[in-house]
Amino acid sequence: MLERIVAILFPVFAIAAIGYFVARRDRPDMAVANKLTMDVFSPALIFGALAARDFHVAQFSRLALAMLLVTLACGGLAWLLARALKQDPRTLVPPIMFGNSANLGIPLAVLSFGNEALQPAVILFMVSTLLHFTFGSWLLDHKLNLAQIWKVPNVIATILGLAVSLSGIVVWQPLVMALKLLGDIAIPLMLFALGVRMTDIRFDGWRIGLIGGLARPLVGGCVSGLVAWLLGLHGMAAALLIIYGALPPAVMNYLFAERYKQEPDKVASIVLLGNLLAILVLPVVLVFALE
Repeated sequence: MLERIVAILFPVFAIAAIGYFVARRDRPDMAVANKLTMDVFSPALIFGALAARDFHVAQFSRLALAMLLVTLACGGLAWLLARALKQDPRTLVPPIMFGNSANLGIPLAVLSFGNEALQPAVILFMVSTLLHFTFGSWLLDHKLNLAQIWKVPNVIATILGLAVSLSGIVVWQPLVMALKLLGDIAIPLMLFALGVRMTDIRFDGWRIGLIGGLARPLVGGCVSGLVAWLLGLHGMAAALLIIYGALPPAVMNYLFAERYKQEPDKVASIVLLGNLLAILVLPVVLVFALE
């Protein structure tokens, strides 16, 4: 189990490390690349994942509700932690709320339960993504017009992907391939950009990074276990909720911090250290979830 998890996580650290060493030498400007990731590559990834498969959303309504409750509860507890540590909640709350559901959650789900876990895993990913690009955006900018959130490319991609999936529309295969190629750019580019940002990290960033990296799986894992019990989830559904709750911080948290100028060095530290700690944390979570 540990060997498999390391095999999944190794590309995350390897690409970030390459970004770090390239930045040490060339100091590339990643602003344009980050904007393209959020406005083009990431929406293509989301739409392609949702539209390419036959989803039965109603079947997973209770699981979707559970993910909503877990995410909001993690946010509330993270706010209390930020106040106790005298940190800006806008820096600490999002990385503890939103886990690495895209490039880690889905592979872990399929690794643990096989292809039957793919649909519920994507539902959990969908709920987390919608919350991240709506409520998560508002957390970083309270002046944001909530009506404008529905113009965010990732939100549009989620809505369109669900519409296509539910309606049974068959998307033209060359278009699916084009979207897949665009979406495949998103994850490595996000990780590379994270490595670039790590060159600017100060000691204080590493300290809060360690706290946030540990708080994410601890808070998320405990809350998800409680919510699973309250909603009567059992078997694979409960295990997937616990796994998703204990995932390390999403790389997208760094891109949001970069866009809104919200202490991106600290957020980058939380994301990278959280994913590093996942090598130790996730085996324990999986043993507990799969019992």
